[in-house]
Amino acid sequence: MAVERFPKGFVWGVATSAFQIEGAHDVDGRGRSIWDTFAARPGFIADGSNANVACDHYYRYREDVALMKYLGVGAYRFSIAWPRIFPAGRGSANPDGLEFYDRLVDCLLEARIAPWVTLYHWDLPQVLEDEGGWTNRSTVDAFVDLADAVSERLGDRVQRWITHNEPWCASMLGYAQGAQAPGRKSWRDALTASHHLLLSHGRAVPVIRSNAPGSKVGLTLNASKVEPASPSEADRLSARQFDGELNRWFLDPIYLGLYPKDVIEYHQREGRLPNGMNFVRPGDLEEIKPPIDFLGVNYYSRALAEDPDNADYRRDLERAKLTT
Repeated sequence: MAVERFPKGFVWGVATSAFQIEGAHDVDGRGRSIWDTFAARPGFIADGSNANVACDHYYRYREDVALMKYLGVGAYRFSIAWPRIFPAGRGSANPDGLEFYDRLVDCLLEARIAPWVTLYHWDLPQVLEDEGGWTNRSTVDAFVDLADAVSERLGDRVQRWITHNEPWCASMLGYAQGAQAPGRKSWRDALTASHHLLLSHGRAVPVIRSNAPGSKVGLTLNASKVEPASPSEADRLSARQFDGELNRWFLDPIYLGLYPKDVIEYHQREGRLPNGMNFVRPGDLEEIKPPIDFLGVNYYSRALAEDPDNADYRRDLERAKLTT
């Protein structure tokens, strides 16, 4: 029997995010993040837990790296805690924060594990959220400052950079659905935030390349194959719409330098763009699409889309199945 093998050069790795693993939430000058605030709000986390200690990675990173080495992994994707580098969101970088990631990268390289750095995995400094968060265009500049400070410090050793992890989650779940930090429920805010996230990615790419010559830069999306829940035309249209929101709204600006027309029209019909796309300024789309070296894909499952007004069709379909 033939044995399937992974191709030569395939690398097994592990991944975390800063908020989920580091702990030390008020140590060495770290500021407060939107997830610290979100987790502290009664009823927002089912069991009331927080990440004040988490996995205690800030203090136990050497043990964690030793476990990775024991497992034989070749890469570790971790994220930078923005409030640890810029407790006030911007300004002067916190030397203790930079030194932590300095030590972590050196420890990984000693273990022959390649560091993959994600600059933003949702932990926006709370002080920036108080100024409007990702709906405030100045947050774009603050993120570029973060990318500059971190890549300047680590760029001599880190060769793989991810600007953002899952900007759909950061914008749509965080600003439209309220399911994640900062917990807002405004589609207008979500669409504005998504644009500023993409713009910050585009502006950060050349900065990282300048500080880390020869490195590879990309971003990671939570992309899914979207299929209609039934063969009906209504569900087909719903699938097209959700594919646009989840996938094309982020892929098209990055690769084509435009937002999908059908998705814009959908949001306009829904009343989510009362002033149109006025948060997009001349030159923005060109800045968003510098060539990237890779696209990270966090694939969880396919997505089934259905029209909420299409219940009669599905009921009849289920009845037909039962009688055949």
